[in-house]
Amino acid sequence: MTRDHPTDTNGPSNPHGPEPQPAPYAETRWPMAGAVIAAVVLTLLLPDDLRLGPRWALPLVEGLLLVALIAGDPVRISCRSAAMRAVAIALVSVLACSAIWSTVQLTDDLIHGGTETNSADALLQAGGSVWASTVFAFSLLYFELDSGGAAARAHHMPTTPALAFPQHLSPEVKPAHWRPRYIDYLYLAFTNSTAFSPTDVMPLAPWAKIVMTVQSLVSLLILGLVIARAVNVLA
Repeated sequence: MTRDHPTDTNGPSNPHGPEPQPAPYAETRWPMAGAVIAAVVLTLLLPDDLRLGPRWALPLVEGLLLVALIAGDPVRISCRSAAMRAVAIALVSVLACSAIWSTVQLTDDLIHGGTETNSADALLQAGGSVWASTVFAFSLLYFELDSGGAAARAHHMPTTPALAFPQHLSPEVKPAHWRPRYIDYLYLAFTNSTAFSPTDVMPLAPWAKIVMTVQSLVSLLILGLVIARAVNVLA
């Protein structure tokens, strides 16, 4: 008499473990990539003495890091690997360091005199480029640091985020499965640069408070000194 063996109705098992589940709420890559490209263009437009390194150096590094991100996680941001996370952090770090360096150099030129500070048109163009660069750099910094980054947010939203958006503070207006997108972080960086303080997004984590404070100080330096110098040149 033979004994029937149980039939596996679930198909063959995967010897490498369960396959990773797709992230149904992953954000598309193009808004973040577009911000990086805009920051690269602004770097190329800066005067030589306001740029960190040769004209081609930073755009080349930023371009290579962006290509690596797109190649490793194209279309939608959902890959939660340590390598991709390291590349993303490296990219935003380069952008932030470049923006802060340009701010320091512009401040030094405004105080001690520089080639672009003798003309109101050149000064406003240089100051506007540096200010816009800081907005893109800090928006990408918030985008990558909040809640573990875009890929982590696509899979799971923490109950206590580092940055509290209106949807967190007023759950009754939050759509189902809502996640902050890059445009939300760009808006945060823009309003923080113009109001010099939080507006509708509240920093909860210590790092968020520090980064927003640094951005407010950087923006205040740029706008205050540039406008004051431009008025003095035009007078």
